[in-house]
Amino acid sequence: MPKMRDASAHDLDHPQDRHRRILAAWLLTIAAMVAVMVTLGGLTRLTGSGLSMTQWNPHHILPPLDAGQWQEAFALYRQSPEFRLINTQMDLAGYQSIFWLEYIHRLWGRLIGLAFALPLVWFVWRRMVPAGWLPRLLALLALGGGQGVMGWLMVASGLADRPEVSHFRLAAHLLLALVILAALIWCALALRDHPRQRQRLLFTTLWLVAALTLAAMSWGALVAGLDAGRIHNTFPLMQDGWLPSPPLGNAITDAASVQYVHRVLAITAWACLSLLAAWSWRRHGPRPLLLTGAWVQVQAGLGIATLLHGAPLVLAALHQGGALVLVALLTWALFSVRR
Repeated sequence: MPKMRDASAHDLDHPQDRHRRILAAWLLTIAAMVAVMVTLGGLTRLTGSGLSMTQWNPHHILPPLDAGQWQEAFALYRQSPEFRLINTQMDLAGYQSIFWLEYIHRLWGRLIGLAFALPLVWFVWRRMVPAGWLPRLLALLALGGGQGVMGWLMVASGLADRPEVSHFRLAAHLLLALVILAALIWCALALRDHPRQRQRLLFTTLWLVAALTLAAMSWGALVAGLDAGRIHNTFPLMQDGWLPSPPLGNAITDAASVQYVHRVLAITAWACLSLLAAWSWRRHGPRPLLLTGAWVQVQAGLGIATLLHGAPLVLAALHQGGALVLVALLTWALFSVRR
C-alpha cells in the first residue's frame, strides 16, 4: 500500500512538471524569435532601411498591395529628411528595395507579440501557469510592448530634422532587447530547474562581469549609432597611438571617444570572462561558464575583424549576432551559479 501512495503522488506531480516543460519550451521559442528580431534590426540599420516606413500604425499588418498604396507610401517617405537630404534621386523601385526589410522587421515584432500573448491566454485558461508565475509572464509581455514603443521613438528621432536616428535611443532599443532576451532565457531555465545553493562569491563576481559586458555592449550600440566603427580602423593602436587623435572628447557623443571607451570596456570584459573560464576549467566548474569563456574569444575576434575592415555589413551583423549568443550564454552561466 505505501508503494501505491508513492506512485499516486508521483502521478499527481507529473502534469505540473509537464506544464513547466511546455512553458519553458515556449519561452525559449520566444527568445529565439527575439534574437531573430535583433538581427533583423541590425540589418535594417546597416542597409539604410530603418527610416523607410514613416508611420508606426501598429494595427496595420499588410504592406502596400497596389500601385496607389505604393505611391502613397513613397509620397510619405519623400517628405522625410532622409529622402530630402540623401536619397534625392531615389525612384519607386529604389524605395521598394529598402522598404521590405523594415517591413519584415516590424511584422516580426508583431508576430512575437502574438506568439507570446495568445499562448499565455491559453496557458492561464488551462491553469498551466505555476503559482506565482503569472506576474512574471505579464511583466515580460509589458517589456515586449515597451520595446515596440522604444523602437518607434528611435525611428521618429530620424524623421524630424536629420536623416539619422538618435544613437542614444538606438542604444536603449538594443539594450532593452538584450534584457528581454536574458529574462526569457532565465525564466525558461527557472521553470525547468530547482533552486540549489551555489558559491556566493562566484555568483557575485559573475554578476559584476556581466554588468561590465553589458556596458561594453552599450558603447558598442553607441558606436553603431555614430558609425564610429568606420574610423580608426587599426588594432590594438588607434592609428599611431593608444589614444585617439585629436584627444579624447565626450565619451557618449564624440565618435572617436565612444569607440575608445567601447574598446576599453570590451577588452576588460574579455579578460575577466577569460580568467573566470580558466579558473572554472581548473576547478571543474559549471559548463555554461566554460562555454561563455570560449565564445567570448569568438566575439572578440569578430569585433576586431569588424573594426579592421571598416564595419562591412556581414562582419558587423555577425558581431551583433555574437553579442546575442554571449548574452544567452552569460544568462545560462549566471543561472548555473546562482545562490
